[in-house]
Amino acid sequence: MDVRAYLDSTYLKTNLQANLSEAENVLVAQSFIEEAIREHFKLIMIRPDRVILAKKMIQDAHSNLLVGTVIDFPNGQSDLATKLAEAQQAITDGADDLDFVCNYEAFKKGEIALVKEEILKGTQLGLTHKKVVKWIIEVAALNNGQIMQLSALIKNVVIQNFKEEQYAAVFVKSSTGFYVTPNNEPNGATVDTIKIMLENASPLPVKAAGGVRNYIDALEMIQLGVQRIGTSGAKAIVDGVNTQNGY
Repeated sequence: MDVRAYLDSTYLKTNLQANLSEAENVLVAQSFIEEAIREHFKLIMIRPDRVILAKKMIQDAHSNLLVGTVIDFPNGQSDLATKLAEAQQAITDGADDLDFVCNYEAFKKGEIALVKEEILKGTQLGLTHKKVVKWIIEVAALNNGQIMQLSALIKNVVIQNFKEEQYAAVFVKSSTGFYVTPNNEPNGATVDTIKIMLENASPLPVKAAGGVRNYIDALEMIQLGVQRIGTSGAKAIVDGVNTQNGY
């Protein structure tokens, strides 16, 4: 099976995280964009300040590659106005997909009204501009019950406020890939967490992000029912080898 159409090739490291200068890190981002164009992946997931660069490279290559970016990444704890302003800028810059980090810490504290409002307003902004919206719930920060509840909460907000034909453009996504777990536990998608998400987010689609290391992992996720896979090792997955990248 050709899994390219499922892959959101991802490069989200800051200069500090990559231990590179700005110029060096731009070159790394460019290499990811070039590879995604060449390999015909679904999308390149890039930091907000790289969206314009990616759009220009794709346009110059006459490619159909989509551009995604992250909003309020990686912690998701900014206020709603900040989240929406960042999303609006990404839309202005030409992003096709907006991957918001849900305020999962507020959810864990029981601040449900706050979480519902950001899901409603963020989704509304994206769909109004014909963008795909994904809500990252950070499964490694949640227990199974919380994964179930937050997936269902996102689903219910969408069902109650948007048309059925819009559901396919609103994803529940597993992970940022940047959450630090104790004892080196998985910080991305696992089979168990994805099953919980699929059961409780449906009819919304699910994106498995982080932890998908090879073609077999990717195939398993697709067979479970995910519609997108986020990975910084997309080429390795397609080539049938284990990715050495962290996400």
